[in-house]
Parts: sequence; structure tokens; C-alpha cells
Amino acid sequence: MVAFYTDVLGFYVTNRGEPFPGMGEMAFISQTPNEHHQIVLVANPDAPAAGFMFADHLAFRVDSLDDVREMVDRLVEAGVEGFAPVSHGNAWSVYFEDPEGNTIEIYLDTPWYIGQPHGDSLDLSLSNEEIFRQTEAMCRQDAHFMPVA
Repeated sequence: MVAFYTDVLGFYVTNRGEPFPGMGEMAFISQTPNEHHQIVLVANPDAPAAGFMFADHLAFRVDSLDDVREMVDRLVEAGVEGFAPVSHGNAWSVYFEDPEGNTIEIYLDTPWYIGQPHGDSLDLSLSNEEIFRQTEAMCRQDAHFMPVA
């Protein structure tokens, strides 16, 4: 898990802790090395299996569609299968599972608001401009459409 979050998702290990009685080793990780932790991973060889679920997940915002594409490239390179690019109208996302089956979402907010839940396919092979146009056209068809501003 530590290798996945550091090597694939780009987190930093900021600290490792001695386990509490009955727990395994603890790793404190963060997206920036000067913030002590955003996630604490605890070794647990008897953890129950998780199942994929869009609504039960961790979400991390990125700055651009190119960042979303870069994450997909990193997932492919790491051998992660089953990732799902989705356009929610209000965000462009890619969902995938970490090695323990926890669902992760990498997303970029759009400038539009529409009612949720909403999910259309997202073709990241299109240009940013094409994705922008397609998403805006889809959003304008929603009864709750409005600019976020």
C-alpha cells in the first residue's frame, strides 16, 4: 500500500510509527512532505475485502485535465486495471482501486453545476477543448444547469 500511494499516486512518507498493541506498522503519508499526514496506513493482514463502489471513496483534486491523463498513464504503468474515466458534468474524474480494494477518485472541477448523481463516459483521448465542449453541451441539457460562478 505504501509503495502504491508513493510510487503511483505521488504521496510522501512523512513518518512511520510503532504499532499500538494489536496493530501493524503505521505509515503517515501526505501529498506534500511538509504536512505530517493526510492518510495513515496501518498494516493489517486480516483486513476484510472491499468492493468497488463509486459513492464510498477517497477523492483527490488535480489542477488540469492533463493531470487526470497523467494519473491514467501512471495507473497503466503500474498495472492497475479497471479504472473508469467519468464525466459528472461538475467534474471530470477517473476512479480506480488501490491494492486493498479502496476506491480512489482523481478529479478536476468543471465551471458548471448540474444535479448529482450524474455520470457519462469520459474519453480522455479527446483534446481538452473537445472535452470542454462536449461536457458543456451535456450540462446545458440538465434542468439544474448553471455556471458554478
